[in-house]
Amino acid sequence: MTTPDAAQDLIPDADELRRLRWRCRRGLLENDLFVDRFFESHGEHLTVPLVQGLLQLMDLADNDLLDLLLARKEPEGDLANPDVLQVLSMMRVPMAREAAAAIRAK
Repeated sequence: MTTPDAAQDLIPDADELRRLRWRCRRGLLENDLFVDRFFESHGEHLTVPLVQGLLQLMDLADNDLLDLLLARKEPEGDLANPDVLQVLSMMRVPMAREAAAAIRAK
C-alpha cells in the first residue's frame, strides 16, 4: 500500500508515460538500447524526481549521453544532481551485466 505522498510521486497517466518515452528517443542506437531497457525495467514505477533526472539527461547531445551511459565520463556541474545520478545508475547497471555476459560467452 502506498502512502498519499508516495502516490503523488508516481506518474499515474499512461499517456504521460508514452509521451515521455517518445521524448526519450535518440539518434544513436546505443542510447536507444539504454533508454529502452530503462523503460522496460522502471517505466511503470517512475517518480517525478526520476522523470526530472531522465529529462535532464535527454537534453544532452547523443555523444555526451553515450559517454555518461558507458561511464566514460561522469556528470558535472548542474547535471551532477541526485536525480540524474540515480537515473544514470539505473540505466548503467542492466547494460553492464549484459556486456559482461557477452564477454564471458566469447
